[in-house]
Amino acid sequence: MSTALADHPRVFEDIYVNMIRAGEVSGQIDEILIRLAEYQEATAKLRSQIISAMTYPVISLLLIGGIILFLLLVIIPKFKEIFISMGVELPWITQTLLDLSDWLQENYYIWIPGIFVSIFAFRAYSKTTMGRRHVDWIKLNLPIFGELFKKVALSRFARTFATLISSGVPILGALEIVASTSGNVHIEEVVMAASESVRQGETLASPLAEKPKLFPPMVTRMVAIGEKSGALETLLMKISEFYDQQVEATVEQLTSLIEPIMICIMGVLVGGMVLAIFLPIFELQKQLQQ
Repeated sequence: MSTALADHPRVFEDIYVNMIRAGEVSGQIDEILIRLAEYQEATAKLRSQIISAMTYPVISLLLIGGIILFLLLVIIPKFKEIFISMGVELPWITQTLLDLSDWLQENYYIWIPGIFVSIFAFRAYSKTTMGRRHVDWIKLNLPIFGELFKKVALSRFARTFATLISSGVPILGALEIVASTSGNVHIEEVVMAASESVRQGETLASPLAEKPKLFPPMVTRMVAIGEKSGALETLLMKISEFYDQQVEATVEQLTSLIEPIMICIMGVLVGGMVLAIFLPIFELQKQLQQ
């Protein structure tokens, strides 16, 4: 069965094939399938939490961008004619807004294709070795979402590793699968270094402890205790459960924090544009009163 599944790598990942193979050898394929199902359910729950945390800010930013473009391309040009007929000296913020509006209208053949070209170029660059390193580094160091991505990666590392070990997959093979499914090249490099350390007869925790920014001391100490006590898979599952709870709490905090931040951003941008439009009108009113 494992050989048949291995012929379809797009559907069945390495973790499936290796766990099924271990189940075939040990005669516990029914238990292995149950563990696979539980692993998939936990992974899907984790993924849905990330999607729910990212959906609101992404949609909000797209809406803010759409509103600003609408104001610059439709509303501002109508006020430009009014400002010219008024004959008043425009504040710098208003003049800048008018110049930006003119540039967007006159050079639409540059910036519209430029957006799509930039998206395509970024996606192509992120698939290269250097690009993937840069993108993954940015993910881990983002001001708000960096810690969330790190906790997700640690939870995925611990759960995948524990599931493979408990299913009877050899530790070196398990580490290779964990590295390939980590979702972050920097964590993948540390795990591969740990695999080499185990291959040479050294401990698993030592290479992880050398990267405290990726693997906190709590994780490496629990891994070290698990190695010495023979309860590595149990402690790995504890780590995964801990970070699952951390991810859930972080998502709730971000959800309550992002909404006012997005409202402030929209208020500053849209409010600034409205202020720039009405400043010349206020100036004209003062001149008429004098």
